[in-house]
Amino acid sequence: MGAVTKTQIGVIAGSIVLIVLLLFTNTTIPKKEEAKMSEHSTPNSAGILTLIENAKAKLSASQKKEVEMMEEAVKSSPDKKTAFENIINQWDTLRQPAVAAYYFEQAAMASPNEQNWYEAGNRFFGAARLAAEGDKGLIYGKAIECYEKTLELNPKNMEAKINLGACYVEGSPEPMKGIGLLREAEKTDSNNVNLQLNFAFFSEKSGQWDRAIRRFEKVLVLKPDFIDAYLHLSDAYQQKGDKAKAIESLEKYYSLVDDESVKKETRDYINKLKTN
Repeated sequence: MGAVTKTQIGVIAGSIVLIVLLLFTNTTIPKKEEAKMSEHSTPNSAGILTLIENAKAKLSASQKKEVEMMEEAVKSSPDKKTAFENIINQWDTLRQPAVAAYYFEQAAMASPNEQNWYEAGNRFFGAARLAAEGDKGLIYGKAIECYEKTLELNPKNMEAKINLGACYVEGSPEPMKGIGLLREAEKTDSNNVNLQLNFAFFSEKSGQWDRAIRRFEKVLVLKPDFIDAYLHLSDAYQQKGDKAKAIESLEKYYSLVDDESVKKETRDYINKLKTN
C-alpha cells in the first residue's frame, strides 16, 4: 500500500505546511553551482519573478527592508541553509506561499537532490491550489517543472508522478497527459492514498458525486485517520439530496475530531441540517 505523509495530505487538501526545512548537504554554493542556476530558467521564471515583485509591493516599508536583507543573505551568507530557511519562513509568515515556494526551488537548485526538488514541487502545488485564478497556471507550471526534475533523478518516485499528473490535470493545457500519469500510477499501486485522494477531489470538482463518494470511502479504508474525508462525504451526500447520509458522515466526523471549537461548529451544523 502506498503510504501518504501529513505533508502530502496537506498538499492534496490545498493547505500549506508552514514549517518545512530543507536539509542541505552543502552550506555554500560553489561557483559552478551558481552558474547552473541560470540553466533552470524557463518561460515560467519571468512570471514568478513578477509575482514576487507584486507581493513585495504590498509590503510595509519595514517588511520590505527585512525581506531585502534576507535576499542579500541568500546571495552572500556562507550559511545557505539558514539563509534559505529564514526567507522561506518570512514569506510563510507573510502568507505568500508562492513566493516561499520560489525560495524552495532556489534551495533545490543550490542542493539539487530528489527530496529538495520534490519538496519544492509540493510547495508550488499547494500554492497553486490557493492562488488567484489568474496566477494558477503559472504556479502549476512551476510545480510541474519541479516534479519533472524529481523524476529525472528518480523515475520511480510514485508520489512525484501522482502530483505531477494532478498538476497537469488541474493547471495545464495538457490534462490528458496528467490523466495518463495517474492511470499509470493506478496500475502500479491502486491503493496509494495520494492517488485516491486526487481521484476523489477530481470527481468532487466535476460534480460526479457517486464517484466522489466511492473514492473518499476508499481513502477511509486505506487511511482511517484522514477524517476530513467525512466532511467531503457529507457534502457529496448533500449534493445528492441524501440528508440522512450527510448527517451520518458529519456525526462520524464529530466523534473523531479533537478540537472543541470544531466539534461545536460541527454539532451546530448537524442540528441545522436536522431542523431544515
